[in-house]
Amino acid sequence: MDVSFILKIAGIGIIVSVATQILGKYGRDEQSTLVTLAGILVVLLMLVGKMKELFALIGSVFGLL
Repeated sequence: MDVSFILKIAGIGIIVSVATQILGKYGRDEQSTLVTLAGILVVLLMLVGKMKELFALIGSVFGLL
């Protein structure tokens, strides 16, 4: 895992945090919750791709695949 992946996740977190605070300030709590859930979903989808690479690497190292 390289540093750029960690920075992407941090960037998504910052953007979601700012959007959530702005929407909360204007009384849009439902949209704020949806933005938070969308941010979590995007990060989880990014992690699934990296986990797939990790399992493929582990399988090739131990000769399982």
